Amino acid sequence: MLAGANRITSGDDYKMVVRRGVRVVGPHLVAYLRRNPDGEPVRFGFIVAKNVGNAVRRNRVRRRLKAASFSLLPSVRPGTDVVIRALPSANDVSWPELYSEVEGALAKYQRPAVSPRVDPAPNPVNR
Repeated sequence: MLAGANRITSGDDYKMVVRRGVRVVGPHLVAYLRRNPDGEPVRFGFIVAKNVGNAVRRNRVRRRLKAASFSLLPSVRPGTDVVIRALPSANDVSWPELYSEVEGALAKYQRPAVSPRVDPAPNPVNR
């Protein structure tokens, strides 16, 4: 279970991450990730709408997402806010597949940016 310090609880914080964060789209979820300027610990938030299924199914998806986030917590850079939105297909996916999708989204965000390619010196033949 995620500790209170590791949860996004404010609606304004959810809006900030979703609107200004980096979006990573997968087949069963959309992850929004944003660096927290306050440098707080890693925080997670979850959005599981009614289109995922009835209350029992939505809660099962939410519990799975929380469990995956809890186990991946040490691998996320401190000061990162993560909001995970479950898509309707998340209801029918297996636990290992959902876990690997959350893991992939977090890894994709933390991957260092590729430096821009620098062209070599101009070719003297094409002057």
